[in-house]
Amino acid sequence: MNTWKVFTNGLLRENPVLVILIGLCPTLATGSSMNDGFGMGIAATFVLVASNILISLLRNYTPDAIRLPIFIVIISTFVTIVDYVMHAYMVELYASLGVFIPLIVVNCIILGRAEAYAYKNSILPSLMDGLGMGAGFTLTITTLGAIRELIGNGTLTFLNRELFNISVSNNFQPALLFIMPPGAFIVLGFMIAGVRWILKKV
Repeated sequence: MNTWKVFTNGLLRENPVLVILIGLCPTLATGSSMNDGFGMGIAATFVLVASNILISLLRNYTPDAIRLPIFIVIISTFVTIVDYVMHAYMVELYASLGVFIPLIVVNCIILGRAEAYAYKNSILPSLMDGLGMGAGFTLTITTLGAIRELIGNGTLTFLNRELFNISVSNNFQPALLFIMPPGAFIVLGFMIAGVRWILKKV
């Protein structure tokens, strides 16, 4: 099995948000800034990779009839680790993301990959699948947040630092719609359309 292809599938051809259309709730809710989007993406990627590895490792010892409750226990364990670490060391980001950190437990991407991939494959492919899907999710939500923040606020923030600010210009008028919920749907719709167009060309 080509592990590199397993990884790259999650970036574009099987991007969880833009192609498979799962994990839309945290994407739309937390992708309001580049900083928040990246934070959520990294948190979800850690949980996805760690749970994929452990589920793959235990797959031969997991009774099929109770696999989903076992998946949830494994995923919730890693989510709890992320929740506590962010609460202790990334207070601003933790406050900004709020309830969506604990809700990683029910993120369709993580549970879906556990069921569709990690439970059926060995550790290395499961690791690469988790990294690829996580990277695709992180790239998507970070890009969504960057576009919305730039158009709607005139700034770009990354790792709690302001990288760019055009709001100081008297001629700049932010389109506040883009940092509101409808703006998330508009930008994500264009991103999905763009990826579909790219996939038809390659």
